[in-house]
Amino acid sequence: MKRRPAQPPRCSGFTLVEVLVALLIMAILATLAWQGLAVIVRGRDVSRDAIDRTVRLATVLTQWEQDLQALYDTAQVPALSFDGQTLRLTRRTDAGVVLVAWAVRGGLWQRWASPPLLRSAELQDSWMRSQQLQGSEPGQLTVAEGASQWQVYYNRGGQWSNAQSTGDLVQATTVALPASAPAASPAPAAAASAADAAASAPAPPAAPTAVTTQAPREALPDGVRLVITLEAGTLTRDIAVGPAGS
Repeated sequence: MKRRPAQPPRCSGFTLVEVLVALLIMAILATLAWQGLAVIVRGRDVSRDAIDRTVRLATVLTQWEQDLQALYDTAQVPALSFDGQTLRLTRRTDAGVVLVAWAVRGGLWQRWASPPLLRSAELQDSWMRSQQLQGSEPGQLTVAEGASQWQVYYNRGGQWSNAQSTGDLVQATTVALPASAPAASPAPAAAASAADAAASAPAPPAAPTAVTTQAPREALPDGVRLVITLEAGTLTRDIAVGPAGS
């Protein structure tokens, strides 16, 4: 009986189909992992943007509070005025009086500040020019974007009212006039006749001692309420007017 020749051992391994299936599974896992990583990165970016917006808004509100607490009434121009679009105020600094204008225009919340002013004429001229600001002048700073509308309220006597409504008036400013010079003494010969004429003539009206230099103006409020609509929602902030403006 003949013996069959020994068969060579078969080599073990993966078939082409098995390799393709493994590659497909690895590709699916890599895609899922990449999508998960992309979600984490997007979440990190969103969180960072939210933190940046919060920090910027906190800085803006700090500046808003500082402006109101440094309010200073020069009696030359309104110390605090709101026309529905722009809030103007005068504040004191170490270098002089600064005119500040906060405005919402074109979806932007902006702040403009004049150089320090030392003369009344400069302050009045700057006040007139501030009423023609368009938002592109030097010194304009965009503090927030996506601002659609805003409103300002004043607190007087514990009650809030629209800033555009009429408030209480303060007394007009008066200054004393110099006393008139005394009349020269008449000559001795004419003293008697002058005395007789003075006795018979009616007494002249008394000279005024003061003159009004300014018309009555609105008293400054005790506090200011800001209501502004931004991208993240409506922001409301109450600030007490500082002692310099009271």
